Amino acid sequence: MGKREMPAKEHRTQRRPQDSRKSQDNRRPRDSRRTQDSRKPQGNRRPEKSRRELEEVYYNPAKSMAGDRRGSGTNKKSSGNRKETARKGNKKDVLGLILAGLQGLVSVVFMVMLFILDMLPIEYLGIIAVILLLLFGITLATQFRKKGRHIGGKIFSFFIMILLLFATYYIGKANGALGKISGGSYKVDNMVVAVLADDGAEKIEDAASYTFGVQYAMSGDDVRSAVADINEKLGTEIQTVEYGSLSEQAQALHDGQVQAIIYNEGYTGILEEAFENYSKNVKVIYQHSIKKELDNTAAQVEVKKDTFSVFISGIDVFGPIETNSRSDVNIVATINPTTHQILLTTTPRDYYVEIPGISGGQKDKLTHAGIYGVDASMRTLSQLYDTEIPFYARVNFTSLIEIVDQLGGVDVESEFAFTTSEDSGLVMDVAQGTNHFNGQQALAFSRERQNIEGGDNQRGKNQQAVITGLIKKMISPAMLVNANGIINSVSGNVETNMSQDQIQDLIKDQLAQGKAWNIYSVAAAGTGDEQVCFSYGGGALYVMQPDQASVDTIRSLIDRVENGETLEGSEIAQ
Repeated sequence: MGKREMPAKEHRTQRRPQDSRKSQDNRRPRDSRRTQDSRKPQGNRRPEKSRRELEEVYYNPAKSMAGDRRGSGTNKKSSGNRKETARKGNKKDVLGLILAGLQGLVSVVFMVMLFILDMLPIEYLGIIAVILLLLFGITLATQFRKKGRHIGGKIFSFFIMILLLFATYYIGKANGALGKISGGSYKVDNMVVAVLADDGAEKIEDAASYTFGVQYAMSGDDVRSAVADINEKLGTEIQTVEYGSLSEQAQALHDGQVQAIIYNEGYTGILEEAFENYSKNVKVIYQHSIKKELDNTAAQVEVKKDTFSVFISGIDVFGPIETNSRSDVNIVATINPTTHQILLTTTPRDYYVEIPGISGGQKDKLTHAGIYGVDASMRTLSQLYDTEIPFYARVNFTSLIEIVDQLGGVDVESEFAFTTSEDSGLVMDVAQGTNHFNGQQALAFSRERQNIEGGDNQRGKNQQAVITGLIKKMISPAMLVNANGIINSVSGNVETNMSQDQIQDLIKDQLAQGKAWNIYSVAAAGTGDEQVCFSYGGGALYVMQPDQASVDTIRSLIDRVENGETLEGSEIAQ
């Protein structure tokens, strides 16, 4: 067979694409020149795509694809970087706004805590609110700045939040401590079992077979409660021998007639007066606490308007403030909030007086009234000076030291120069005139009575001088700076039946008015003597017979303060 020829029709079909391309090339001569012109460099400026470039891409897709392949990597990378930068910038903006929102929230919480504390006048709260609002505005404004990526604003906001959080924490802590200090409504009697120091018994179980000396003449119900508690704990009834007085009971232990005695721990001070080194010769192996409610009529007093009196009791212990104990400091502060007059009246601890509701007409030392509770001391002084005493404030050695130290020390005026004895707790030289004391020094100055002229009478005046110095410091700016530390440090070492609301009203009123106070000090006088005391029941103890003229003078001064007079000779505290 011969070679088959391709049909003409098919031949024409194969040649058609070439003709088509040639036709297209012939049809677009000017487009090519335009494309070449468009590719000429134009300096460093990136050329914009023109209509001719778009047409070239449309008519020459292969070239377009080649260009895309050459620049795809760079374009994608550049585009990705721009997107990443934008995304990071957005994140930072969002973070700044979140911080601003948190700052606003913390500011609100801080203001709420200030309202709950309720110690600042409304003017102070308004100023603080404005300051917080301005700080929030500054933080918020910094988030819209174009430069610096808002770093400064974020740091500022974080710093403000830290400060507010710390302040809020301490305000809450102070509010809780103030709640612990205020609203005292009970007293505690600690009944103890004591044996001789060299006795082998270390706990009550070791003394199950002992004979116990008891007396029911004083605190009889409490002694019975302690006996019942011991019997329950041991599961048997202990053997007891009854004595007529505390002195007979203690003597029986000393003579070996009984192996243990049960009594109120508050009587320890009395036993130390009667028996030399009593505390060193015995040891306590058991304690039974009895909690008793106190009558509280102080709630009705308007402390911002009504004149009121506060019994300031300094108990001679470092332990729990609620425990009944001898009251070595007995000061009545009569306060007129309208005239800003304060009368400080000191009564010697050994004043020979009746204890209403306790001694049955028999007299005793004023300090012994504290054994039966702070309410017994208040009734005793109220009867002595013929005035109502609705409030009390109890402090112990620990609280005085910490208050003075938190205030940065206190300036105290001394009438005499002297050196304190070891019994004061610290041997130191006191100068006549102004002395700057820390807490330990202020306590030693307040306790000293052996090395000063006037003995216990002068000690009372020295205690007034310390309180006057404290009042001056507390109404100064130092109180505002150290208020939180003071409140927290004395929590558990100060107790008052004044409510938290009443304390807050006093502080708020003082901050709002900022007026100076007039402080007048007076001390009851008397003469030393030896008499039988109700609480001891044994031999005579040292007492101080009241000077009635001085008592009458104090009564008159109290009346004048209540009537709105300003006492001449008052010391100004501002």
